[in-house]
Amino acid sequence: MNPSTEADRLRTALNRAAHQYYTLDAPELPDAEYDKLFQQLQALEAAHPELLTPDSPTQRVGGGVLAGFSPVRHSVPMLSIRTETDTTAAGAQAFDARIKRELKVAPDAPPIAYVAEPKFDGLAINLRYEQGLLVQAATRGDGEMGEDVTQNIRTIGQIPLRLIRGEQNSSAQLTLLPSEDSARGADDWPIPAVLEVRGEVYMRRDDFDALNDRQREKIAAGDKTAKTYINPRNTAAGAVRQLDPAIARQRPLSFFAYGLGEITPAGEGGPDFATHWQVLQALKVWGFPVSPLIEQARGADDLVAYHQKIAAARDSLPFDIDGVVYKVESLELQRQLGFVSREPRWAVAHKYPAQEQLTTVQSIDIQVGRTGKLTPVAKLAPVFVGGVTVTNATLHNELEARRKDVRVGDTVIVRRAGDVIPEVVAVLADKRPPGATEFTMPSTCPVCGSDVVREEGEADHRCTGGLFCAAQRKEAMLHFASRRAMDIEGLGDKLVEQLVESGAVKTLPDLYKLGLVSLTALDRMAQKSAQNIVDALEKSRHTTLARFLFALGIRHVGETTAKELARHFGNLDAIMNASTEQLLQVPDIGPIVAQSLHTFFEQAHNREVVEQLRAAGIEWKEGEPSAAALLPLAGKTFVLTGTFPTLSREQAKEMLEAAGAKVAGSVSKKTHYVVAGAEAGSKLEKARELGLTVLDEAGMLSLLSEKA
Repeated sequence: MNPSTEADRLRTALNRAAHQYYTLDAPELPDAEYDKLFQQLQALEAAHPELLTPDSPTQRVGGGVLAGFSPVRHSVPMLSIRTETDTTAAGAQAFDARIKRELKVAPDAPPIAYVAEPKFDGLAINLRYEQGLLVQAATRGDGEMGEDVTQNIRTIGQIPLRLIRGEQNSSAQLTLLPSEDSARGADDWPIPAVLEVRGEVYMRRDDFDALNDRQREKIAAGDKTAKTYINPRNTAAGAVRQLDPAIARQRPLSFFAYGLGEITPAGEGGPDFATHWQVLQALKVWGFPVSPLIEQARGADDLVAYHQKIAAARDSLPFDIDGVVYKVESLELQRQLGFVSREPRWAVAHKYPAQEQLTTVQSIDIQVGRTGKLTPVAKLAPVFVGGVTVTNATLHNELEARRKDVRVGDTVIVRRAGDVIPEVVAVLADKRPPGATEFTMPSTCPVCGSDVVREEGEADHRCTGGLFCAAQRKEAMLHFASRRAMDIEGLGDKLVEQLVESGAVKTLPDLYKLGLVSLTALDRMAQKSAQNIVDALEKSRHTTLARFLFALGIRHVGETTAKELARHFGNLDAIMNASTEQLLQVPDIGPIVAQSLHTFFEQAHNREVVEQLRAAGIEWKEGEPSAAALLPLAGKTFVLTGTFPTLSREQAKEMLEAAGAKVAGSVSKKTHYVVAGAEAGSKLEKARELGLTVLDEAGMLSLLSEKA
């Protein structure tokens, strides 16, 4: 095959694969195969420079750094669409009423046909194709004059460098936009000699988040030039207007087509469109991505329904929008309506409430969550954002607050999307008042005065007063009463809420002071239910050291760790007085857990709560410290599966762990025994595949008896 023919073959294959990947989201060519073809084309063009064409996939990487952007005069002005500021249903109704009035539509006439589209929050672009080849891309500018950004636009995979009429385009067109016009096939839309496609360059939210994650990594690595970006819209616009195409390529951009500029007339070989809907179908046929959210509408009721539907989906969309656009569907009616003040009469942008606004930071307060996490919250001058008045915005944690450098008195951009907690997006540093100081997290909890710690490798600061801190009271009680802890049946969310809100219980020991009188005084608490709670509390006084330790809610101390601590030390006083070095001698306890334990028992108020619980009658059997290695099943790993004849899985687990065994959740080569009951499933099959020892309940009990 001669070089020219081979280059054509490679370009066609690569362009088709790119279209399937970026536009149709249905890749057929594996990445490795694409890379192989791409490298072959690169090598061929390097050996034969005369074969290099502007539409070659190798040209998407962009050229050299530009000195500036050349001005471009639009053949057909890129006019702005008027905005309907009423964000309620009345905005859609007013537009429909105006269109009917201007067209002098009779009251009993059929409803006007419209096309309803999302209003993408990006940068408007005009793409000019001649003989199917992309020759120029320009920004909107002032509508008459834009800027030539062709090199940067070439880096966007969704934008075809050469238009391809193929089966994949035709079939997609028939399924994307079903309508009355769908009977017209791909052959009805020939590629015109001159075609200007208008659309929006935007950045997906996940791509924006990933970009900022990479920027944060650079900042953490000490890159002084790196910065995070404010929002997807500004980042996309900045990428398009970046003088270095190589940098533009690093910012992942996407594209939606939604209209036309200059186009070869129907009488000169261009397509004969009757409706805007047909235009959208043709754009899809020619290889452009068209939003699947675009719909046809009939009359005001459909417009209102569309506005509400997209509003409901707005926060879950993968990209930002700030409203919807209504366009009269008939191109003939569009011509009749014409323009006014450089705006089309036949279209309107129906906005949603703004999601970003400017305001000032009046103070930075600390909020203590129910798990002890400290969150800095910016108290703001009231501002209307996203349909509500916002006075607070989360700063997440100290690292985030300092990264954004939010200070009291700053003018900030606040963002709110749907039910998401408002956040400060960026600070306008040039408006900062003199003397504004950098934020730092307090060293003690503002609620209870306990020490505040931030563990190595974590971003969050936490209060250490879990048993004492009022902010953590409800969570501490729910955990304390849970089945695997003190197992106080009936003490659930609603009852704990009532006990705390009424002031009947302020600390864990107060639970054991509850009686029938105080419980029956609560709403919807009958005497029998109250007696059940009293009985459950009485029963919980007799427990195990491991359960009690777990019930205290010490950070990083789960059931297994609590059991290891009880087994290793034998009594609570030894654990409370242990140094971090002594704690590190316990199997499976590392520096983070050891420090968490030591810090917890170092707090005087935590010790006081423990002593009050002991005084309330909570007791367990204590023993002498025992090394785990001396237990009969120490070092053995068991997996339980299926249903046993007489024991619950939890009972079997407790028996095995009391003998020093470790009970795991999955089967592996490191498993020593699998105890299988009725209806054992994949774990039993895997055990047999690995040749492991399988026991039934009787076999497990026999093994425990032998080892005792």
